[in-house]
Amino acid sequence: MEGKKVGTIALPEALFGVSWKSDLVHQVTTAMQANLRQNRAHTKDRAEVSGGGRKPWKQKGTGQARHSSTRSPIWRHGGVTFGPRSTRDYSEKINKKMRIGALLSVLSRKAKDGEVIFVDQFAFAAPKTKEALGALVALSKAAKAKLLSSKGSNSALVALGSHDTNAIKSFSNLQGVATEEIRSLNPVDVLTHKYLIIENPEAAFKLLLARAKSSAKGGSASGGK
Repeated sequence: MEGKKVGTIALPEALFGVSWKSDLVHQVTTAMQANLRQNRAHTKDRAEVSGGGRKPWKQKGTGQARHSSTRSPIWRHGGVTFGPRSTRDYSEKINKKMRIGALLSVLSRKAKDGEVIFVDQFAFAAPKTKEALGALVALSKAAKAKLLSSKGSNSALVALGSHDTNAIKSFSNLQGVATEEIRSLNPVDVLTHKYLIIENPEAAFKLLLARAKSSAKGGSASGGK
């Protein structure tokens, strides 16, 4: 947290030695973004608009075109034809094996590009944005990551070992910096940020390896949003 070297750790080949699979990463990330999509656009058809309870005028003898209802789409305030409906579902199914495969591919690419930083622990006695910024500045100097400490362009995802309210609140006011628990790490969040900061790497590796083994056993039949 102070930017000092406290030790070394070997990167598991199963997590950081996976080949780059662009098609898989694209398929998983686009599906995850589709699952986050909230469909609010909604138009009313002729059965939902108000009015039009009776025929506007008789069928013949008026010299005007025949109409059965003022709810018709060609009338002002009438129903909309083929408009967007909130009932449309944009979600896509993602297998566990695909999800973890894409994550491992992204992690390996990040490590290869030197965009992964490991920290032993983030310790905040209370939520302090100043301390969080100081930690990022120290880490940026130690890791030679300029974007990490530049004002207005902080771009980092902090992967915490567990839920830490003080750490989450400390980083929340920094532009471009987000926090996530290591057990909930996903390809979209990792790709959205330039750098990935992993807290307590030994425990993090165990969790990620457990996720990989779990998906390999029975992940092909599981999916969801």
